[in-house]
Amino acid sequence: MQHTVYLGLGSNLGNRKAILNEAISLIQNRVGEVVRQSSFLETEPWGFESPNNFLNACLCVSTRHAPHRLLETTQAIEKEMGRAHKTVNRQYQDRIIDIDILMIDDLKINEPDLKVPHPLMEERDFVMVPLKEIMP
Repeated sequence: MQHTVYLGLGSNLGNRKAILNEAISLIQNRVGEVVRQSSFLETEPWGFESPNNFLNACLCVSTRHAPHRLLETTQAIEKEMGRAHKTVNRQYQDRIIDIDILMIDDLKINEPDLKVPHPLMEERDFVMVPLKEIMP
């Protein structure tokens, strides 16, 4: 079964543009076809202090992955790209790459490891601005 998935990407360490492009390429190869991609948006850190601004983007991806397989795949990409820690209890920090699942079709999922739609996305301009750019 084919799913339409929206992903939010962010990076605030290293060559952010190259990192986002690498993540997009890995998503294309391992998750599914990138149907639409937003422009890159530079934003200040949200929820923590850092001198490093983020570069953010959103993708619309067509995938055959079920929700938990999608989560496993995006987390594996983050880890492979050098992301050492996931956010715990909203203790945010600098990160080389962050891939958030924003929406999967019109599914509602509320499990400890996966919440869809993403519960904080509407509070975050760094998600909503690029997302609105690619939403039909």
